[in-house]
Amino acid sequence: MTAATAGPPTSPTAAARLAGWALGLTLEQVPRPAREAALRHLLDGLGCAVAAGTDLPAVRVARDLGGPPEATILGTPWRVGAPAAALANGTLVHALDFDDTHAGGLVHATAPVLPVAFAVGEETGAGGAEVLIAALTGYETICRLGAAVPHGFHARGLHATAVCGVFAAALVAARLYGLSHARCVDALGIAGSQAGGLLEFLHTGASTKQLHPGFAAQAGIMAARLARAGASGPASVLEGAHGLYGALLGRPGLDPITGLGERWEVTRIGVKPYPACRLLHASLDAARTLKADAGEIAEITAEVHPDAAPIVCGPGKDRVRTPYEAKFSLPWSVAAMLVDGEVTVRTYADVDRPEVAALAAKVRHEVTPFPGVAADQPGRLRVRFADGTSAVAESPPLSPDPAEQVRAKALGNGLSERAAGLVLNLPSLSTLQPLIQELIA
Repeated sequence: MTAATAGPPTSPTAAARLAGWALGLTLEQVPRPAREAALRHLLDGLGCAVAAGTDLPAVRVARDLGGPPEATILGTPWRVGAPAAALANGTLVHALDFDDTHAGGLVHATAPVLPVAFAVGEETGAGGAEVLIAALTGYETICRLGAAVPHGFHARGLHATAVCGVFAAALVAARLYGLSHARCVDALGIAGSQAGGLLEFLHTGASTKQLHPGFAAQAGIMAARLARAGASGPASVLEGAHGLYGALLGRPGLDPITGLGERWEVTRIGVKPYPACRLLHASLDAARTLKADAGEIAEITAEVHPDAAPIVCGPGKDRVRTPYEAKFSLPWSVAAMLVDGEVTVRTYADVDRPEVAALAAKVRHEVTPFPGVAADQPGRLRVRFADGTSAVAESPPLSPDPAEQVRAKALGNGLSERAAGLVLNLPSLSTLQPLIQELIA
């Protein structure tokens, strides 16, 4: 090796800078809006997990994996190893597709972050303030990694939540385990070799997407533990030629962490009002404003972002086979909104309703340019009625107070008033145990 090729890089890698920021972060350095946003999203995530119930394959497998009683499977008295708990809890948070979304990164931010913060936080006996700081580092990481390439992972058939979530999970675990800076960088490097998650479920109605955050959370904990045990990972895992973006997208050299600690992406995460793919929510909002009998409608044309169309529209989308397939069908979901006047968890319990299928067959889409990302595009439906008249339905402006919206949603999903209060006052808890116990009650 020549002198020109030997030696360390001239400047810290993105992973090294990310680790340094995350390990040094204090709650006092976090602006109040960012702290409050993180607490709201943890509350929302716990509500989604409780609403999902525990009769899921991932929960059964986590119980079978067992391990030392380090962490609790949310909503149950069952304690298993922290990696197994993270697998179950990541799946629970995301199971209903009701969990939050960062529009810029098109990632479900809480699903891989909360399970690690709670599992490792419980394992290590961390206080609520430290759990919150760890979660904040995870939120910033997953959102920034995804937003660096808007829709980039999805365009390649990869689920950005799984791809980016494993790095966030590793960083959350590294912070709570108290790893050194060098070991934290190793954990991120190791996590990179576990970044994945295929979107093939879109074509079959399979439920693998539910598992992706669980995989990411479990793998992130394992990456941190392996680094703690002495395994090494490439420091150039993000910007390297064969790093995250280079290997998966063919676009090496990206730097997703500019402005860390100055611009807080956690404040840009949106809470879902409907348990379905975020890319069809604007159309649901528009449909909700349409005052018409479903039987009077001859045709509906939805204006859809170019990035959203391949995911929620297209041939066969009006003929769904499974509840999960319906959650990614704009025609079926819009039809259900018009038939029922609402879209809730119950909407997707029965996807064989003839009246919904008949209306879904009348829903078309038109790809419409929009200067922003797909999840931010407003909804617009052009409706033609059987009598020859027409109408346009558009999304109303968003106005509900986020704090009250999230709290009401969490309570509606089955969280108790006391549990909600404990989450929103997380920094005051000396351990997670009072909250964990309240989730069991």
